Amino acid sequence: MFERFTRDARAVVGDAVAQAGRTGSDTVGEPELLLALLDRTDSAAAAALGALGLRERRESVADALAAARRRGGISTADARALTGLGIDVEEIVARVEREHGVGALAASGPGGRRKGARRRFAPEAKSVLECSLRIAVGRGERHIGDEHLLLALTARPGPAAAVLADHGVTFGDVEQAVGEVARAS
Repeated sequence: MFERFTRDARAVVGDAVAQAGRTGSDTVGEPELLLALLDRTDSAAAAALGALGLRERRESVADALAAARRRGGISTADARALTGLGIDVEEIVARVEREHGVGALAASGPGGRRKGARRRFAPEAKSVLECSLRIAVGRGERHIGDEHLLLALTARPGPAAAVLADHGVTFGDVEQAVGEVARAS
């Protein structure tokens, strides 16, 4: 599948691995892919993210992704729904962190990586990569660009789609922005 990735899409994957290194995660997941896309400057996905106003809100998106990671992947919307049932997710997270340390609920634990070991792709990230292929094929395109990765992040439920939805961006919005960028080029 990677042979179909454009230079931009390969750069996103590489940047996501680097992003995982900066956050201390031993796996590459949706948050790292989304942050890598937000860091792009001259690509179809970068143009679409700019048109959606997300580039200016990168810090807010990064904070929301970090909060979701801290909550073990529970989205803000799910946390609100649980609060409605009398379950205070933030209190549960605080208790777990008091007992087991900060970040105990994060998808990957601290430290256990050997120096020089390669970061694995989490199942959610692998699913995004597979979905990007299906989206490209469905659109009749022979390559997988970073725009397909962006579309895939919003096409399926997950932490990236939830955070983007909290920022007012849905799959339909991304699809429209990607289409406008393609027509303009």
